[in-house]
Amino acid sequence: MGAAEGLSALLLLLGAFFYLAGTVGLLRFPDVYARLHALTKADNLGLGCVAAGLALQADSLAAALKLVLIWLLVLAASTVTAQAIARRAQELGVSPRLDAGSAHAVDGRDDA
Repeated sequence: MGAAEGLSALLLLLGAFFYLAGTVGLLRFPDVYARLHALTKADNLGLGCVAAGLALQADSLAAALKLVLIWLLVLAASTVTAQAIARRAQELGVSPRLDAGSAHAVDGRDDA
């Protein structure tokens, strides 16, 4: 196994870890806003690692660039989708869940 293959395997495993972390966040976080945060951050980073790992194994530069382009398009699409979901949740009156110890939980304002 060469250095490029080892790095590729490491990136693929790292990408799988971030996908798993995003899935756990989706299942464990309390509200739609926290779940969106977990999914958009972890899944975009996971896909970036997977795309980079696969690009290292690509047969040609064109194939590697296509993988990068796919990642960039998914990055843009997930950003727009997350914004649309969060905006709709706000329009429906879904408020973020705040912990009792949070400064925002007392009066809901940020005086800083």
